[in-house]
Amino acid sequence: MSASSLEESVASPETPGSRCFAPFAVTPELEAEADERISHYSASKRSATLPLLHIVQHHFGFISAPAIEWVAAKLELEPIKVLEVVTFYPGFRQSAPGKFHIRVCRTLSCAMGGSYELMERLCELTGIDRSHADSHHHPISVSPCGKFSVEFAECLASCGTAPVCMVNDDFHEGVAPEKAGDLLGKYAVE
Repeated sequence: MSASSLEESVASPETPGSRCFAPFAVTPELEAEADERISHYSASKRSATLPLLHIVQHHFGFISAPAIEWVAAKLELEPIKVLEVVTFYPGFRQSAPGKFHIRVCRTLSCAMGGSYELMERLCELTGIDRSHADSHHHPISVSPCGKFSVEFAECLASCGTAPVCMVNDDFHEGVAPEKAGDLLGKYAVE
């Protein structure tokens, strides 16, 4: 797969969230972290694909075509093999989220508890337009300022405290739609 066809296959459109993350660049720290992770998989370097993608997403916010090429080269794989992993797992983002990424659970308990209304309220308060979002290829919608982004998530494993959501790695339970402003306020000061 050539670089141009890889670029065409990776859904990395610019978003307002792009300004919250550094562009992908290979640093000595990134190389060292990747080499350390690869060392755990001496039988097959390919097994380090997920850990390396997690490292990239943690540092740069999402997985871009240059990042896919770098991971593939590190693991001595064709880029298509890494792209297959990125596009299969919905936890890997292919475009920049906002500085604060909100994942709202939409499974049955949360839906019955008001998660769809919570999503509507979050979008209303942040100016997010979800009209172009779809559930797999482009699930993330970003606020015009780039500070917030939202997406629906499948079960976040707290059905008894619905509706639930995550803001980056912070878990929030019982977030009724009328509490959306309070939730956003916790992150507005940062």
